[in-house]
Amino acid sequence: MKAGRPFMSIGEVLAALKEQFPDATVSKIRFLESEGLIEPERTAAGYRKFYQKDLERLRFVLKLQRDQFLPLKVIRERLAAYDAGQEPQTPASKAETAPAPARPEAEPDEDFAESMTALHLTEPDLAGAAGLDLGQVRALREFGVICEHSMNGGAYYDQDDLMVSRVARDFLKFGIEPRHLKMFRHFAEREAALFEAVVLPALRHRSPESRRQATLSLSELARLSGKLRRAFLRQGLRAFLGGER
Repeated sequence: MKAGRPFMSIGEVLAALKEQFPDATVSKIRFLESEGLIEPERTAAGYRKFYQKDLERLRFVLKLQRDQFLPLKVIRERLAAYDAGQEPQTPASKAETAPAPARPEAEPDEDFAESMTALHLTEPDLAGAAGLDLGQVRALREFGVICEHSMNGGAYYDQDDLMVSRVARDFLKFGIEPRHLKMFRHFAEREAALFEAVVLPALRHRSPESRRQATLSLSELARLSGKLRRAFLRQGLRAFLGGER
């Protein structure tokens, strides 16, 4: 922030965010504005003006995206509470204050219950939001790690692609290439086909309650699958490191 004025330019905002959010980019800030998550004022010449309140709001949004991978709908709900002055509840505080619900009566997992199509990103926007360069995004697409979608003749990427791209970015830091990541999608697609066969009879009834039960079943199957994968991976890694300790 330059002396003599109470606001920052978009470049100054980016500099202020870089230490806490090294993957932040000008493109990503513009995208969040286009989605209505931040609303900086404009000068008469059209330049953005970010005040301290805008910077804190932007930090709040970026933290939700980085730490919780929340869809835009949920982020907007959190922002409404934030704007009302309510203390945001973090995953840690939830775990401290509320016991885990019993699985049979649990609410459906939102990731399965709702379509995550509200987010429409161009290739450069996806690169900026995920902290990748365009070459890496294209390699992920070419190897089938992310999927390009089309609507009204235009191509876009959705929230799932953004989530996958962010995880892929961290794999790439270890030298694991996009062609290696394709196997994870193959495994997931095979699992999805198996689980679809399990819940298909319930979905054939086409009633809201049947759909709810199918969603609950899918959530539980996904949870069990994750536990089994971790157990198998732990076995393999312990064997690789020299067996039992």
